[in-house]
Amino acid sequence: MKFDESNVLQHLPKQFFATLVAKVNAKIASGADVINLGQGNPDQPTPDYIVQAMQKATADPENHKYSQFRGMPRLKQAVADFYAREYGVKLDPEKEVAILGGSKIGLVELPFALLNPGDTMLLPDPGYPDYLSGVALAQVKLRLMSLKAENHFLPDYDDLDPQVVDQAKLMYLNYPNNPTGAVATPEFYEQTVKFANEHQIGVVQDFAYGAIGFDGKRPVSFLQTPGAKDVGIEFYTMSKSYNMAGWRIGFAVGNADMIEAINLIQDHLFVSVFPAIQEASITALESDQSTVRSLVALYQKRRDQFYAAARKIGWEPYPSGGAFYAWMPVPKGYTSEQFADLLLDKAAVAVAPGVGFGKSGEGYVRVGLLIDEPRFTEACERIAKLNLF
Repeated sequence: MKFDESNVLQHLPKQFFATLVAKVNAKIASGADVINLGQGNPDQPTPDYIVQAMQKATADPENHKYSQFRGMPRLKQAVADFYAREYGVKLDPEKEVAILGGSKIGLVELPFALLNPGDTMLLPDPGYPDYLSGVALAQVKLRLMSLKAENHFLPDYDDLDPQVVDQAKLMYLNYPNNPTGAVATPEFYEQTVKFANEHQIGVVQDFAYGAIGFDGKRPVSFLQTPGAKDVGIEFYTMSKSYNMAGWRIGFAVGNADMIEAINLIQDHLFVSVFPAIQEASITALESDQSTVRSLVALYQKRRDQFYAAARKIGWEPYPSGGAFYAWMPVPKGYTSEQFADLLLDKAAVAVAPGVGFGKSGEGYVRVGLLIDEPRFTEACERIAKLNLF
């Protein structure tokens, strides 16, 4: 007996980066010493104090039972305390905090928690590819907001089609931005709240890289903006701030109606997160954040070293203000995929083609700042031999 996938699954977007991984693995299998700048996976270990908290919590038989459906109250309180301490934002831990098995789950499930088939949502282009999964699963209409260098990779709300804006019910943002490294300003978020109120559009700010800001500037939380909780929510993940990517835990905070929708759909899909992981997350959020500051300093050191090596060969980056990526222009005569293939084939250097993040990503490649510093210099030295710049 053969079972066909549903129409919904058949319309899921193709995973562009699965192809990239296959290409890189094939090059490695050929015996090449590949310098992989195409990945987005944190390379540092989880801090010891978090691991130790997890080990202790795992040994506690109380944590071997089913989790509370909507997360541990102590974790939700820790989230509220974290936002109050770090951003000056007051949250009701029961009504304005949702615990997630990684922020990706919330970002993908939210469209079918809030929208009906045929509704319209706005997504950034370029943007995190998994946003598209939520669009397909919810069977909603997608309209893209082109992010351009001349506008610092922020959407220009005045440039959007008025008819599309009138139809839209939900909008995603992501700052610090993947893939560009762009950061949002308080003024931009003020415009966003005004825009959302005027057009009755819910705002979803993906704050995955919220801890990672460069040059002494700390990324701004959307919820710091007056009126932000009236129009939207913010997603935060433990993956980037605490190197807990494989632990799969994050949270959403903000508008109580949107948080309730997330909690309700998760009541039917999950039984929250393993309690020991929640205990370890409490320890992380309540810490003095010194390991986070050290991690940010490491990423800044890597960014600066890569920028210096790239500029030495005539490859000028977009000046990123956050996240752990460099957004690099493609030389004339190449598409982003052709350029990435050339670097992998001729220099054994892997980068992520910008078009994988959307049509507006064409003309760039993304470099991950997730390897040891000397390898950045080596990568640029290899690329220099191709005489592309």
